[in-house]
Formats: sequence, C-alpha cells, structure tokens
Amino acid sequence: MSFVCYRDAWGVPHLKAPDANALAFAQGRNAAVDRGWQIEAARRRAAGNASASFGADWAHWDRLVRRAGVVGSAKAAFEALDSGTAAWVRAYVDGVNSGMATGTALAPELDAVPEPWDPWTPLSVWYGEHLLFGGGFPGKLWRELVRDALGERAVRAFALDGPEPVGSNGWLVDGSMTASGKPILAGDPHRAIQLPGAYQQIRLACDEFDVVGLAIPGTPGIAHFGHTGDVAWGITNAMADTCDVFRERLRRGPDGSVEAFGPGGWEPASVRSETYTVAGGETQTVEIVETARGPVVGEDAKGPFSMRGPLQELPDLGFAALPKLLRARTVDDVDAAMEHWVLPVNVVMAADAAGRTLHRVAGRVPERDEENRRHPVPAWEAKHAWRGWKTMPRKDIDRVATMANERGLSAPLGVEFCPPHRANRIRTLLEERTGWAAADMAAIHTDTLQPSADVLLRPLEGVELAPESAKLLDRMRDWDRRMDADSVEAAAFAAYRAAAARRLAALPVFADLGVPEGADPTFVPWLLLRNRIGYVVEHVLGFVGRAEAERVLRAALDDVAGEEFATWGEVHRLRPWEHQPIGFAPAAPLGGNAGDVDCVLATSCIPGATEDFSGGPAARWVWDLADREQSRWIVPFGTSGTPGPHHRDQFPLWRDGELIPVVTEWPRLQEEYRMIDRPAVFEQTLDGFGTVSIVPVRPKEDLDLIYGWVTQERARFWGMTEHSRDYVLEIYEYLDSLDTHHAYLLLRDAKPVALFQTYEPDADPVGECYEVEPGDIGVHLLVAAADGKAETGFTVALLKVIGAHLFADPGHRRIVAEPDTRNAQASARLRRSGFAIGPEITLPDKTARLAFLRREDAPAGLL
Repeated sequence: MSFVCYRDAWGVPHLKAPDANALAFAQGRNAAVDRGWQIEAARRRAAGNASASFGADWAHWDRLVRRAGVVGSAKAAFEALDSGTAAWVRAYVDGVNSGMATGTALAPELDAVPEPWDPWTPLSVWYGEHLLFGGGFPGKLWRELVRDALGERAVRAFALDGPEPVGSNGWLVDGSMTASGKPILAGDPHRAIQLPGAYQQIRLACDEFDVVGLAIPGTPGIAHFGHTGDVAWGITNAMADTCDVFRERLRRGPDGSVEAFGPGGWEPASVRSETYTVAGGETQTVEIVETARGPVVGEDAKGPFSMRGPLQELPDLGFAALPKLLRARTVDDVDAAMEHWVLPVNVVMAADAAGRTLHRVAGRVPERDEENRRHPVPAWEAKHAWRGWKTMPRKDIDRVATMANERGLSAPLGVEFCPPHRANRIRTLLEERTGWAAADMAAIHTDTLQPSADVLLRPLEGVELAPESAKLLDRMRDWDRRMDADSVEAAAFAAYRAAAARRLAALPVFADLGVPEGADPTFVPWLLLRNRIGYVVEHVLGFVGRAEAERVLRAALDDVAGEEFATWGEVHRLRPWEHQPIGFAPAAPLGGNAGDVDCVLATSCIPGATEDFSGGPAARWVWDLADREQSRWIVPFGTSGTPGPHHRDQFPLWRDGELIPVVTEWPRLQEEYRMIDRPAVFEQTLDGFGTVSIVPVRPKEDLDLIYGWVTQERARFWGMTEHSRDYVLEIYEYLDSLDTHHAYLLLRDAKPVALFQTYEPDADPVGECYEVEPGDIGVHLLVAAADGKAETGFTVALLKVIGAHLFADPGHRRIVAEPDTRNAQASARLRRSGFAIGPEITLPDKTARLAFLRREDAPAGLL
C-alpha cells in the first residue's frame, strides 16, 4: 500500500493515498506509530487480557469481556461484512501490523512488539470500548436495587443513568444565522478524558474523498465527527436503552452441560471455559455460559443474569456505515450511511454546502415490553421477548438545533436522560444574535453558567441561619452563577453542594442502598449511592420532603461556612484516565479548569466525593460549510500518544477554551514520510543499509513526490526547476508511454529516496554525441534531499543496486551516464563506483561529461 503522511504545525496527520484501501492501510500504520500503546491497550482490554498488563484490579473486567463474548461477537460481525468493507478493514489491520515495530520503539510502555492484529480486532476494540458506554445494562441493576429498597417513586428520584452523567453537546445553525449564509455545526463529545486522547485529529484523502475529522484510534475511518468539504456531521449519545438484563434459572447436568429455563421450559445453553493470566497472580478460569437470550455476564443474590443487546440479535456492529460516511457528499449520503449504524445509538446532525440539514437518531433499538427497558426481567416470561426494531426519530431544523443528551428527539428510545439545562442554554446563546462565524463558537463551548445552582440556594430563602452560614449564603446569592476557574464563589458553592450530597447520602431512608455484598467490581460504580446522589440532588430533595430537605441543606451550609475557599480552578483538577502498565506512574492532576456538571462546559466531578474530574470534553469541533479552512478543533492533550512535541501541546489551549485551525491546503503541510508498496522490478538488501527496491513510476500517483524533488534548487542539473506541475506530469506520462525510456523510484525500506531513469542511447539525443555500442544502457539518477544529516556512502550504495539491477539483464554490457559538467560531485561519485570518465558532449539542454561502466569492470557485488 502506497501513501504519504503530512503534518501540520500541531502534528495532525494528513494521510494521502491513491485509493480507499491504501488509505485505510495508512491510517492503521499511523495509529500504530502515533498511538502504539493506546491501541495495544485497547486490544488487550477487548480480548480480556487487560489484567496481564494492568494488574489484579482488571481481572473482573477480563472476566466480563470474556463472559460477554466480545471477541466472538466481533469475529461474527466481521464475517458478516460485505466484501468491500471487509477488505477495507483488513487493509487497516495490515497497516497496524506494519507499523507496530516502529510504534513499539517510540512507546515507552511497550517493551516488545505486540502480537499481530487479526482482521476482526478493530471490531472487538469498538465493541469493547462501548460495552458499558452510557450506563448500559448495569443501570438496570441499580434501578432494581432502588426499587426493591424504596419503591418505584425513588427510582424516578435517581433518574440519571450511569456512575457519572454524560455531557456531550452539539448544535447546528443554518445559513440564516451565519455570516456566510452557509450552515455551521459544532460540538464537544463528553467522554473519559484519556491520555493520550480518546479522539485523534486526522485527515484522510484519496482519489474518492478528502475528509478531516476525529478518529477513534484502533478503528478505521471517521465515525463521529467529520467534514468532507461538501458535507459535515456530528453526534451525541442518544441515551437510548438497547440492552436488556434477564434473570436466568440455570441447572447443570451430570456431564457438565447447562440448561436455562426459558418461556418454553428447560432449553440447552452453551458452556465453555477460558483462562487468562493476571500479573502477579495466578491464572484464572472463567466459565462462559450463553442462553437463548444472551451471555450470562454476572450473578448476585437473586441469581445469574444474562445480557441481550443488538449483537445478540444480529452479528452487526455497524461498520458498513464507516466507509459510506467517508464518501458522503450530501446530507442524503450521511442519512443513508447512518441507516447502517448500530451502536452506540446517537443523535446525528449534518449539513451540506447546499444548505441542507439533517437531524435524526441513528442506531438499533429493540421493540419489547416496557418493563424490559427499566429493570431486569424474568427470562422465562414470553412477554419479554424482542419484537423487531424501533423506527429512528427525525425532525426538520428551523434555524437552530441542539443536542445534549436531553430527552428531546430521543424520548421514545430511552428511560433516563440528562436534564435539559445544557441544551436550553446553548439554544439561548445561539438565538441571541445572527451572523455567526466558526471562530465565534468557542464561546458556546466554554460557557460556564451553572443553571442548576438555585436548586440548592432557593430552599434556604427566609430560613434562619447561623451568622457565618447566612454570610456565605449571601455571597452565593450575589454570585454570577459561573463556574469560572478564578471564581472563589464557585468553589464555595461546590463545597456546599458536596456537603449536601454527603448529608443526603447519610440519611436513614437510604441505608438499604449500599452496594450488595459480593457485587461484581465491574458494576460497583453504577451501584454506589455516593456516585449518584450528587447528580440528582434536585430530585432527591423532592423525594425526602421539604422539611427534611431544608434541614439537610442548612446543616450542609453550616458544614462549610467557616472554610477559607480557594478558587474553583485550584480545586477542580483534571485527572486524565490512563492505561498505564504496572510500574508506570500516573500523570499528576492538572489544575486551572473551569466548568461543572450542568454547564455547557461539562467537566464532571463527583459531588460529595471529589472535585477532581476525569470526564469532560474529549474534543471540541466546529465545521464550517462555507469554507472548511475556517473550521476549528482542539483535543485535551495532543495528536501524539508518545513523548514528544505534540504529546500535550494543545492542553493549555483546551483548558483556556481556545481552538486551533483546521488546515487543508497541502502546500501548508510538511511531508513527514512516504511509503510505496508496489511490485519491484529489482530488490536487494545491503548489510547495514537496508532493502533497496526499484519500482516503476506511476506518474499521477507519484506527481507530488517527483514535482517536489525536481523543482528544488538542489535539482537544478535535472533541468526542471522552472516547470509547472502539469508540465512535469506530461513529461513522465510521455516517458511512461515509451518502450525505450523508463522511470523508476528507488525505495529504501519502502521509503522513496531517489528518482532513477533509464534510456536506450540510440533512441535518445545522447546517442547522437558518442559511438553507441551494442548493450549500452543509459541512466539518470536524482537523489532526494536527506531528512537530516547527510549519510556517508548513501549515493554509492544506491549506485551499487542500480548496477546490480542493470547487469542482471545479460543484454546490458555497458552503463552510460552523462552528468552536467558543472556537477563535479556527481562525476566524483561515479568515479568512486567504478565508472570511467569520458569526453564532454553538448546536449540541447546542457554540457555533459560521459561516464561508462563496462560489465567486466564492474566492482564485486554488481553481477
């Protein structure tokens, strides 16, 4: 696979290849080089081998992944792909495998080249990353716990799925709201903020498409946020309920077989065992049981329970959508691609350069009994069987549209949603004016208004308080409700909120909401009252009643009234989520951050537990449909997953709410490296130098490379420094049409290092200037500029390979060269390679000096 990697000033990779599969190879190789440890860690997590690297704390995760059948589901989904998509994914995997040796050398966490990826590995990485995304089935275990302890009314009081809220935002303004008259899309996905980042800024360009966007390392294409130049799209989590929990009854036969009790009675279940190694511990064995509903993923005091998601119904992860998105040109194309989407279910917005817009939900949500959506259900009751798929909602856009995990468009698909605060705030800000430009959108991304603050302040209106408490309450009432990094009042409010959450959690009414004994550690974050209560204070205050709420809030205010508060940025620190192998220290927390739960700038701590946060904007993006170069983006750290200049260079800007430009003009980029993988006419490995391949030039495919070489000042003796790109292309297409002249690239370990041309002298002007002998073959050689310090003996080594290639043809008796007489360096290199220097000749474009190397005079190694 041939491709070239360019970089902009921020290290963003711009990958260019002749076709989509070559480009997928380039993306895979780039992921291995830039994010080698990150994608290897993702592979190990998806394969159920995380604890071998990360230690015993990950043993429960490995058990879940193996029970859930992540690898088996990925294999089945890959086998079900259409042939074109399967070939595209395979090309990506080939690229990963080709780059892992280089990536290993750059990544301090890797001490050996990892085992090769399989064709289905990207699908397992995708499935593993989203297995519990957005709450998933553990949320139903929590609702069951609350219902059993306090009743259904309490379930509604704790209505926010997941151990911490999502906070993704997205918005679209149509041409009536912008300065250009064309739509603008923007947003920020809220995920665990990883180091390196969950998203990678990238550009993918080939003959079919040219897309910039945010890729997920380890999977091909640009799934969530992309701009093709003609159309752009973005997503947020739809908060849809797609995964059921079935309470199972199992019995074991004397031969070890397992049966499950279903609607029709006892039925066979599959059973097998797998083992995995835990670092510093013993090998563990996990039994894997799968019923007609799905895999058994856990057990508790009520017995075993199975999981049923879209992959248990159909072997499809939605990968067919990915190459279709890259080829999209209109919102209709994006819409059609999203018909193939499976999980996670997303709200999608898109706009194209013609001004058309799209607002829909994409994914696969089952039709089933209402109880399935809320709680674990009995596997043996027929009413809980699935009954097909829901139709995905959509609606038209009028000037402005927002998406922020709220009920909105997704209402028919889910049970629990985020409060509408962020969506309402974004709409309010956008509707305050018209004439929006892409550069203006950073102000929306970083809005810090805390819309839910009065929920904790209003109930104490008119309540008699201790003097210090009354003074603090007055300060917070006068506060502008902004969670700015330099705000002391914001920190005071957060301290008061944390105290209120702790006191609410300590109320006797919630005593039975402790984590059940023996709960699987994987699900514990979903079952912790401490993790949940701080996000639903408003609902919980209503649940406990006005008098109790007033007492709790007054006591919480007393708890913190005498404190000296720092600024919010000093206590609200980012703790990035890292997958560091044993022996590597985690990164230190990073201060100076603004934002909070319910702000548009959603930097989510756990009120009552810590003001530090690890969830927040994993990227920010703005897509301008009038001019893609006006688009903007940022990630929390940098483009590179390895130590170096682009590992963390974007963090100060991200923290301060700034965006960097999207660069798409190729002349503004710096070529980093180029790989060419095509059949060689000759190849030779030189000890200490590497493998040199001679491959035919493909004029259109290689034009950028050749034009860049022949127009440099150092190539002045080549005679093309003043030529246009079109003229250079015309020359090499003409050469390609001849039987007597040929152009080649010399590759050193697949990297192009020189341009090499041959000609038959009696069919060239050179043959008119000397007496041509039978078996003469003429050569031209242009060596590319060195990447760094010049390497002694480099050109001579190339000449050895050229000589070996030419003399491999018994019809070639003598090699002829004719460097420009002003190029003394070239003549000297020829002499050192064994050439005899001949007379000067006058050619139409230069005065040259002939040089000859006869077969019988060739140095050892050339025959």
